[in-house]
Amino acid sequence: MRAVTYVRNNTIEIREKEIPELEPDQVLIRVQAAGVCLSDLAIIGLGDDNPLIGSTLGHETAGVIEKLGDTVSGWEVGEQVVVLPLLNCGQCRECAAGRDNLCLVAGSRDALTPMSYGVGVDGGMADYMVVYARHLVASGDLDPVVAASLTDAAWTPMHTINSVRDRTSADATVLVLGIGGLGHMGLQILAATSGARIIAADTDPDKVAFAAEHGADLAILSDENTAARVLEDTGGRGADVILDFIGVQPTVDTSLDCIAQGGAIRIAGLGGGTFTYRAENDERLPWGVNIERAYGGNRSDLSQVVALAQAGKIAVNAERYDLADVQQAFDDLAAGKIMGRAVLVP
Repeated sequence: MRAVTYVRNNTIEIREKEIPELEPDQVLIRVQAAGVCLSDLAIIGLGDDNPLIGSTLGHETAGVIEKLGDTVSGWEVGEQVVVLPLLNCGQCRECAAGRDNLCLVAGSRDALTPMSYGVGVDGGMADYMVVYARHLVASGDLDPVVAASLTDAAWTPMHTINSVRDRTSADATVLVLGIGGLGHMGLQILAATSGARIIAADTDPDKVAFAAEHGADLAILSDENTAARVLEDTGGRGADVILDFIGVQPTVDTSLDCIAQGGAIRIAGLGGGTFTYRAENDERLPWGVNIERAYGGNRSDLSQVVALAQAGKIAVNAERYDLADVQQAFDDLAAGKIMGRAVLVP
């Protein structure tokens, strides 16, 4: 089978690999679509001594069940599925509590990221993929390109929004920073599942226009005056919730400069922005602010976004590439040419 392989720093190749053998609790998936993410660009840029070299990339996968392991039940050959990206044991304290994105077996305090398909084990940028049955969610009649995109572009925002669900009431203001791969889905999820007033900001006029058409009550070009605009719009109070889907220094600064007292900031983007917290009177950060480093999601989050997509309440802006054109997809993503998601189709 063909597999997009990380071969050295900032270099990928399509290589021929054997179709993997099944363990008793695993399922063989014939891949129908695999998303390309900025995380993939980050992974292949980690150097020539990266232990992931030689592995198959891809943590956003949709496909059809081709074969079942001997002990797998509840699934049938031919079913359309999406793959939960993050690995989990299904048995530890965190998994038992529904926090499978924090699995104690698949991740640790010192891990760079939790283990996932395409990051530690072979992923879905291939003709076939083996997954544990517990990592499957049925996708029904969804277009596989849409379904694959949901497994990160919608899954991560859903988990991020669920973590502040109690703060998205009708009298709340939520600021969405970045209307790209994650943000364009987060905006739609927020509009479909909450009554909050939504302010959306991005540096790209086309993305601002997209936000205005897909649920934002106020869509603005993001610049050094974004925080001031939010404060003006909220009568000086600030945003009750800020969802930063970029995580670069300007968006982190904006978040700190316009978060309301008692508000919540969720940084889901991996842009490298930083902030300093002072454990006494902090002139920049109001009292009671909750900040979380958001990552991934759990099985429930993925089931929720699949249901929203099936109901037509959210839609993915996806650009399709043949698997053979994977380098073009990576290049276009790196150049900022992708409005939503880039998806490989084997």
